[in-house]
Amino acid sequence: MSVSGNAVIADPHGLHARPASEFVTAARGFDAELSLATETKHANCKSLLSVLTLGVTQGTTVTITATGPDEEAALAALTSLLASHGEDTTTP
Repeated sequence: MSVSGNAVIADPHGLHARPASEFVTAARGFDAELSLATETKHANCKSLLSVLTLGVTQGTTVTITATGPDEEAALAALTSLLASHGEDTTTP
């Protein structure tokens, strides 16, 4: 079984190197297969290069899909991270 949920990218600079790195580090802490998708592309949440190649900008809705023992916790943590990252930051 798997779970999925959406998040809107909050960071004014999108999912650039720093927030992508934090996202991937968080994803690697869960025992679950995790994917991140836009309308046209998919990425492995545990691969920085894969996440960066999505080229996600502020306001983009992404879908996270999680499968595995930690799927619920991973989905909650990662959607929250994407939706809140950058709210207090103005520089990349």
